[in-house]
Amino acid sequence: MKILQSRSFERKVKKFSKKDKVILDEQIQIIVEKPSIGEENKGDLRGVHVHKFKIKTILYLLSYRFMGDNLELIMIGPHQNYYRDLKNYLNKS
Repeated sequence: MKILQSRSFERKVKKFSKKDKVILDEQIQIIVEKPSIGEENKGDLRGVHVHKFKIKTILYLLSYRFMGDNLELIMIGPHQNYYRDLKNYLNKS
């Protein structure tokens, strides 16, 4: 399985510390091993899954989808305005 990153995802991850990146890598590995761990969205965001996890005390949401045999990591961020920004990003692309 090939893992692809959107430009939005790359920009956010650049700002993470090394310790936070290790936690993120562990969460991505969990998604690869068990793709159904995230909740599938409904409506406009159908086909996009969101996995929730904590780094320190902040709850992060990681959205991803499967495109054939590839896993695309779409967006990561805290809950505030997350779904609005995700919907805007998907409508632009």
